[in-house]
Parts: sequence; structure tokens; C-alpha cells
Amino acid sequence: MQSDDLREYRPVRGGRPGDRYVKVVEPYAAEFRRRAPGHLVASERVLAPEGGLGRLTDLLRRVLIGRRIATEKEAQERIGPVKGLAVFASDNISSSAYATEEIMRVIVVAGAGALAATLPLTFAIVAVLLIVVTSYQQTIRAYPSGGGSYIVASENLGAFPGLMAAGALLTDYVLTVAVSVAAGVAALTSIFPGLYEPRVWVGIGFIALLWVGNLRGLQESANIFAVPTYIYLVAIFGLLAYGGWLVVTGGLPSYTAPPDVVGAAPLQGLGLLLLLRAFAAGSVALTGTEAVSNGVQAFRPPEARNAGLVLILMGGLFATIFIGISFLASQLGVIPDPSEQETVISQIARTLFGAGTPLHYLIQLSTAFLLILAANTAFAGFPRLASILGKDRFLPRQFQYRGDRLAYSFGIMVLAVLAAVLVIGFRGSVTNLIPLYTVGVFIAFTLSQSGMVVHWWRLRNEVRGWRWRAALNGLGAVATGVVAIIVGVAKFALGAWMVLLLIPLLIGLMWSIGRHYRSVELALAVDLSTGALPRRVAPRVLVPVSRIDRATLNALAFATSISADVTAVHVSNDADDLARMKEEWERWGGPVSLVILESPYRALMGPLLAYIDATDRVDPAQPTTVVLPEFVPSHIWEYPLHNQTALRLKLRLFFRRNTVVVDVPYHLG
Repeated sequence: MQSDDLREYRPVRGGRPGDRYVKVVEPYAAEFRRRAPGHLVASERVLAPEGGLGRLTDLLRRVLIGRRIATEKEAQERIGPVKGLAVFASDNISSSAYATEEIMRVIVVAGAGALAATLPLTFAIVAVLLIVVTSYQQTIRAYPSGGGSYIVASENLGAFPGLMAAGALLTDYVLTVAVSVAAGVAALTSIFPGLYEPRVWVGIGFIALLWVGNLRGLQESANIFAVPTYIYLVAIFGLLAYGGWLVVTGGLPSYTAPPDVVGAAPLQGLGLLLLLRAFAAGSVALTGTEAVSNGVQAFRPPEARNAGLVLILMGGLFATIFIGISFLASQLGVIPDPSEQETVISQIARTLFGAGTPLHYLIQLSTAFLLILAANTAFAGFPRLASILGKDRFLPRQFQYRGDRLAYSFGIMVLAVLAAVLVIGFRGSVTNLIPLYTVGVFIAFTLSQSGMVVHWWRLRNEVRGWRWRAALNGLGAVATGVVAIIVGVAKFALGAWMVLLLIPLLIGLMWSIGRHYRSVELALAVDLSTGALPRRVAPRVLVPVSRIDRATLNALAFATSISADVTAVHVSNDADDLARMKEEWERWGGPVSLVILESPYRALMGPLLAYIDATDRVDPAQPTTVVLPEFVPSHIWEYPLHNQTALRLKLRLFFRRNTVVVDVPYHLG
């Protein structure tokens, strides 16, 4: 006898007369581990594919993604500060590779002399970064389970501000991937001009690699992406140190501007509006700061301490590189290339080391790969935020799905597809994508810091020093709020209007999804205290049949086992077929009555569905069960040889009320 938990109890005779005992056998121990009575844990063996095609697919999956990881081993997938810096800080650090250039591209329209404003603007942006990093230290300590803008704003300001923060962040994460990849490809085109024309497809190829890499899980992606991050840091600090030494010793080489800018005349004066636009363009440098507080639970214990350490290292490294590049660019008199074929960093490197030298290539290649892999910050943040929104029923529940390697596979896929669409739509241009960037992230910053002020006010009787904590977050809210206004106004006509329009649309979409889930939950709610099942009337059973064969008899046998009211229905448009069916049915002489539906217009679905509707009107209270006989071919390649009538009927009947569809497969071979 076999129990519900797959144990078999076999009576066995003992060695002496009259001795009997029961032997407990677990024949499925390799597939299921018994944790408690009625509680089984499936092993990886139950996922083993069947057939040659299935085994080949599984082999390819293992090569691309790796072996499956059990949920109970999730703690082993957490990362420390060294890898955390590569995963969560690469976006912010990599912004230093193009933040200076974006400032210069705006103010250069006032002439080469106006580029002297680059360094002061850099210091202003670094000051805002210092405020943001200090404020987010507070957020990490207050929300050690993960205090992203959505959670902080939702808990302290309400559902609508929370969704506004979520919509802003989701938008910015998608733009992070598109901008980072486009900037990385631009760095490659500086030393490989042949990549300039196909830059869009090169960018899509890199997005696909990031997609696959992140499907391998956090630990694995950290192993892949950590090396380029630290190579970039070593290379760029080497560049800054060498450049600084040449400045001190007075040995800076002469600079040669790109041919397109030689003799270019100023287009306008350096006014306040132009300075604000340049500040807004350079504020792209602050993107990625949010990611650390979003992913606190991805760090090893103590989670808050490790996340806070990464945040401090990120801010310090970025500020040093950003100021250093702006300083060297000002000292050399670098002018941004209007064609975007050569970046500012490339111009600095070729001036200091010589064009085409190994050090020039090292700087450009390390910058390119870091910029591309900086998109990994968004691949770490977007799926986590989307999974939280899915759990809160503001996004489809598919975003909660975790794949074989404990990665949020659906969210990773959606992010990759959306980023690829942006790269195609804007033809891989960093300058065209940048105006859309940073607006959302500063909105999220402001809402998060405002929420923290309310948080400290609520805990004013429980937390010592709540006043200075609230003041610190209040300063962060004011600073980021002012920057958000500046960025929104300065970039509005350049494309920021699209983001400012998209965020309300996302809020409306998420609110509608949440309302749908709430209405479904309310409609499906039951009183658990009764312990009773709904009363059901015995169904009328209809079995569509095309001929009498093993599959048909198998379905009829099942139909008669669940109801005494069974009718076989045959639809045909051929007189000979009708006569043959009647004759065979009479010869069979089974216990089921047959109804013939003649279809002079050669349709199958219409007459059958109309007949089901007609029988339903006789007694609407009696449910209808449609039992579909279906044979399953021995090989997958044989499926197209059959018309899949049962599948089409299932799709048509699935949305019909008061109808149950049962498929009874008969496997050939």
C-alpha cells in the first residue's frame, strides 16, 4: 500500500511462524525527500529532461547559465564589499568616464574659453554627491532589509509617492543600461573607428551578454564583472597620477584638438541658463547611488555595514576620478569631439601617452568595458525593485519569478529588451540619450530623503539624535529636489519631457494592476472557518469525436467515470462520413448516445459551440464538462502533421463560463 507521501508499506513474514512486520519502502527517495508527514521536498532529479532534444536544451542551459541553485543555498550567493563595489557601484563610478564630457559638450557652444567653467561645475556636482551619499548612509541604517526609494516613500509618505519613486527608478534603470552601453561603445569607437557605423548592433550584442551574465546569479555575475572594474580603477588612477605629475613638473605635452572643432566659432554667450544646462548634464554622475540602498540584502552579514562601506568607497572613488578628469581636461584645453568618435578621456590619454600606444589602448579598453558592465548595476537593481512591486501587486507577479540561479529572470529579460529598444531608437548616441537620463533618479532621491525625514519624526521618542538625522535627510531632500527641478527645466525641451510624461503613465499602469489584483483577491476570498466545499451539480458531459479509435474510447471511458449524463458529438460536412460514423457507432453499441451535427458550411467550431450553448440553456445551473480526446505523437516533429483540433477547442472554450474542459491524452507508442 502506498501513502500520500509516496511511502510504501509492505507486509513481510518473519523468520518464525506467525511473525509479521511492515517494511517501509521509499521507492521515490531520489526524487523527493520527506521532511515531515505529508511534506515532501523535490530534488533536482525531477527536473531531469526526457528525450534527446530535452537533454540537448538542458546542456545548453547549463553552459550558458550554470547549474541550478537550491533556495536553501541563497545565503551563499551573497557578496562582500569587494564584489559589491563591482556590482552596485560600477554605474556611479563609470559615470566619471563621461560626466566631464557631458558638461563640456553643453558649455562649448559658448566657445573654447567657456570650458574653464568645467571644473567649478564639477565641484558643485561633487558637493551634491557628498550630501546624497551621507543621506543614504542614514537610509541604509534605518532600512537594513533594503531601503530603496519605493519602500521608504511608501512607508512614510503613502502609496502614491511610493509609486512615483518606483516609476522614476524603473525608468532610470532602463536608461542606465542604454546610456552605459552606448558610452562603452563610444569609448571603443575612439580606438576602433570601424565600430562606429555598426555601433547600434555592437551595443545590442553587449546587452545580450549582460542578460546572460546576470541570469547566472549575483555571485557569478560579480565574479565576471569585478575584474574589469578594478582594472579600470588602476588604469584611470594611473592616468590621473601621471597627468598630475606632469602638471606639477610643467611637462604637459601640447594638445591637438579633433579636426571638426578647429576654427569653430562660439554659438552663444555663457549665461546662467547655459550653466544650469551644463550642471544638469553633469548630474548624470549621481546615477547609481540609489542601487546600494536597494540591494542591502545582497550583502553578507553585517549587511548594513557592508552596504554602507560600499557606498562610501563608491562616492570617494567617483569624486576623485571626476575631479581629476575635469582638472586634466582644463589644464590641457581639451575640446569635446562633435562627431562623438573620440571621447574626452581618449583625448587626454592620447595626449599624455601618445595615440595608439599600449597605455592609450589600456585606458580606452578598460573604460569601455567598465561602462558596458556598469549597466550591471541596473541589472541588479531593476529586477529586485520589480520583484518587490510584484509582491505588492503593482506589477505582474511574473517579476517575482526566480530562475535556476536565484536570479529574477523575468525582470532581467524585460530590462534587456527595453534597453535594446532605446539603443535602437536613439541610434546608440550618448548625447541623445543623456537628456532623458537623471530626471527620474533625482525625483526618487527627493522622495526617499523626504520619506526619511518623516521616518525620524515618527521615531522621535525612540531614537536619540533624531533631530540631526532628520536635518541631514532634509538637507538631502532639498539638495536633490533643487537639482531635480534644474535637470527637469534644463533638459525638458531636449527630451526630458518624455520621461516626465512616462512616469505618470507608469504610475497609472501600476495603480491599475494593483486594483485588478485587489479585485481578484476579493472575488476569490473564502471563509476558512467553515471547512466546506461548494455544492456542485453533476455535470453534463460532451465528448467531441471524429471517429471511433483508442483515443476516443479512452476519453469516453473517462467521461462515464465522472457522470451518467454523457453525450458524444460528431461534426461533419460529408454525407459518406456521416453514414460511416452512424454505422460504426451502431456496431460498437456502447453506453453513450451519439449526436450528429451536419455542417453544410464546412465549419467545425461554430456548430459545436452553438450546440454547447443550446444544451446550456436547457438547464443553466448544470455545469458543462467538455472531454477532449487527443492522441500524443511519439516525436515532437510529428505534431505539425496533425491539425491540433483539441488545442483549438481548448483555446475557444477556456473563456466560456460554467464550462470545464478536460483533455484526455492518449500516447502513441
